[in-house]
Amino acid sequence: MVQSELNQSNRNPQEKAVPAIRAGRYACNWPATLMFVLTFAVAVVVVPWYGILHGYHAAAWIWFTLFLGANGMSITCGYHRLYAHSSYDAHPLLKAAYLLFGAMALQNSALVWAAGHRVHHRFIDDMERDPYCARRGFWFSHIGWMLHDYPSGTPDLSTVRDMQRDPMVMFQHRHYYALALLTNLGLPLAVGLLSGDLWGALLLAGVLRLVASHHFTFFINSLAHMWGSQPYTEKNTARDNPVVALLTYGEGYHNFHHMFAHDYRNGVRWWQWDPSKWFIGAMSWLGLARNLNRVPWFKIQRALLDNEFQRAERQLARSPGRAHIEQLRIRIADEYEAFSRAVAEWAHLREQWLGQTKRAMLERWERSHLQSRLRELERGLRLQYRRMRVLQAQLG
Repeated sequence: MVQSELNQSNRNPQEKAVPAIRAGRYACNWPATLMFVLTFAVAVVVVPWYGILHGYHAAAWIWFTLFLGANGMSITCGYHRLYAHSSYDAHPLLKAAYLLFGAMALQNSALVWAAGHRVHHRFIDDMERDPYCARRGFWFSHIGWMLHDYPSGTPDLSTVRDMQRDPMVMFQHRHYYALALLTNLGLPLAVGLLSGDLWGALLLAGVLRLVASHHFTFFINSLAHMWGSQPYTEKNTARDNPVVALLTYGEGYHNFHHMFAHDYRNGVRWWQWDPSKWFIGAMSWLGLARNLNRVPWFKIQRALLDNEFQRAERQLARSPGRAHIEQLRIRIADEYEAFSRAVAEWAHLREQWLGQTKRAMLERWERSHLQSRLRELERGLRLQYRRMRVLQAQLG
């Protein structure tokens, strides 16, 4: 069955004919619908009812928290940043943990999850091809896309051929349902027996944990495309939102992520809440992760400034002819010229550095003139970004 699924799905997504969108045309996905409805009903009705009548042992709440964190981090650090975007390499032990607790999160196998996510990045906001397109509304992007058999939601495994060569990924894919059942029933049952609060563990570490894990993750597809700021690009719906980041282990800095998808960080600033990047960094320090991808800081500053220039251009177009606007137009044109020169010089210096192939030159890189000049350019862009923010305020 799995092999036939692979054969049928290993096609170029552009070759698939996607009919016009009309929700009523597509069959209900009854397994997913029943799972979401029943678990949500138990979470909002049975969990508080049992708590009022019997109370919960502290151990049940502890296991709820631990399993919720394990599920969430397996999705963000594992399914998302490791498998979907290859933003770092992980030790087999770490992969095994991701795949086990990722199955417990009940969001499909890593292979299918990553296939859908790569299509989402490739066709973001395309209402026919983006699996959870935010332009189709909050409900659709949050959960509705899973309740019907939409063509856009059919996994295209041709996008994950690299993952199909990973035996651990394929083992989880083949045995996904057994692993999901074992972890979602077996683990809460085991900790419930150990703690002496069987029903409490099943309800909290089992059902409530699953519902919370689902909706926290789903907020990335819905809220993180509707609510927040767009400092890096306005070419798609992705937003940076620290509140969503708090609930999703750092995934809420989504505007940055859609601009620099292969960076292992989402919250790129040191103070931005992103426990996933801190966990990956800790695993790197322990030798369980390596080759962490980091976007050069100059490219990040360039994206910020380029976005500011585009905003300024739109604001200027809305207010032509006024004297102070014309003065601001001249100042912004001068800033853009300086920006273009800095970008050109950075590209030239970067090319020079890449040409230095000898190890001796690489070891002296931190002290070299090229590195010093690149740092000066980065500082210059930071200052220019502040000036552009001032000009934006004057335009407003």
